[in-house]
Order: sequence, then C-alpha cells, then structure tokens
Amino acid sequence: MGAEARLAELGITVPEVVPPVAAYQPTARAGNLVFTAGQLPARDGEMLAVGKVGAEVTEEQGYECARQCALNALAAVKAEIGSLDDVKRVVKVVVFVASAPDFTGQPKVANGASELLGEVFGDAGKHARSAVGVSVLPLDVPVEVEIIVEV
Repeated sequence: MGAEARLAELGITVPEVVPPVAAYQPTARAGNLVFTAGQLPARDGEMLAVGKVGAEVTEEQGYECARQCALNALAAVKAEIGSLDDVKRVVKVVVFVASAPDFTGQPKVANGASELLGEVFGDAGKHARSAVGVSVLPLDVPVEVEIIVEV
C-alpha cells in the first residue's frame, strides 16, 4: 500500500503547505533528496501550543505538536514532488524541543514525528533522528521538525 492510501486509511488529510514565516523555501531538493525547512505545529492557521515542554506545555502536548510538525513537513514534500507515493524512504528527522531547563524527555516528544512517519511509510519510514532540547523556538512554539526524504 502506498503512502497516499495509508494516509486515507488512517483518516489523515495532508494539509496545505504552511507559508514560510521568514526568508526561506519550504523545501530544497538536491538530487534524489528533499530537505524540508523546519516545520512548526500549525493546524488550520493556529499553533497547537506555545511555551516550553516541561513548563507550560506537557510532554503529551509536545508529542502531538511533533506529530503535526511532521504532517506539515509531509505537506511540503508532497508540494515539491506531487505524491507521497514517490517517497522511497525517510532518511533523517531532526526534532527541536523548546524545553524547560530540567526537561529531559525530548526523545519521547520526538516520537510524535517518528511514529507518524512509521504509520505512513511502514519500513520506509524508519530513519535516523536527532531530538534536541533548545531554549526557544520561533513564535514561542514548543516543537519544530525537519525531515529529509529520498525520492
């Protein structure tokens, strides 16, 4: 089953590409690799949460934000290549988590992105990953996700 059919089976609709908030493009293609810009947890024009995970934002909310960021990254990839069925594999995922000073659950938050990609692409969704705690992210969002896919 292709990624597009799997998304439909899961009841997930790929959103429109979120417009950049600064001077960059949503994707850049180099050969058979598509790199996404960092995607924020926007849904229907609103951020799912603001603040730091471990303070104003719970780990569970951070997980949902990472999932939405990954879905927004898939929207950018789809706009670049036409169909997510053309993705051969997810190569790398980077998840930035705006964290309270004592929060160390970044990998659990990052699972929101990784698990979505696994649901959509199956074995082709297995990837290398970094989960990085940072002090602040654009627009005070708790999570930002970048992905690299092979097409």
